[in-house]
Amino acid sequence: MGTIVEKQSISFTVYGEPVAQGRPRASTAGGFVRLYDPKKSRDYKDYVRLVASEHAPSKLIEGPLQLKVNVYRPIPKSFSKKKVTQAEAGELRPTTKPDADNYLKGIKDALKNVVWKDDSQVVEVSVSKWYSERPRVEVQILEI
Repeated sequence: MGTIVEKQSISFTVYGEPVAQGRPRASTAGGFVRLYDPKKSRDYKDYVRLVASEHAPSKLIEGPLQLKVNVYRPIPKSFSKKKVTQAEAGELRPTTKPDADNYLKGIKDALKNVVWKDDSQVVEVSVSKWYSERPRVEVQILEI
């Protein structure tokens, strides 16, 4: 009989207001153009890395992965009580920028070399945007 390999499942929550991956910024030094992350994106990725490292496997996952990301954005102050109730119930969803995939990019960048070796291992993705009184990002990684 073959050995049964336990598939890993890692889940964690990054509390605080979610930050989408910003556009790369450019600077020139010595005639060379250098691209870098905006400070807000860089700081958020460091925070995600810190949270993820507490749930990271003993060695980096090398096989195919499924990634589920639920982004909970703060409810706008301009919402009426009725809208706040609908938003909390999931009946009203954020359709404003930033795009869901920009949140995903930042999370994937942060998890490289913490949970997995390379972003290309992520073969299945689900990203959802919601409103909540408690802004956060919930991340679930499943080995396929």
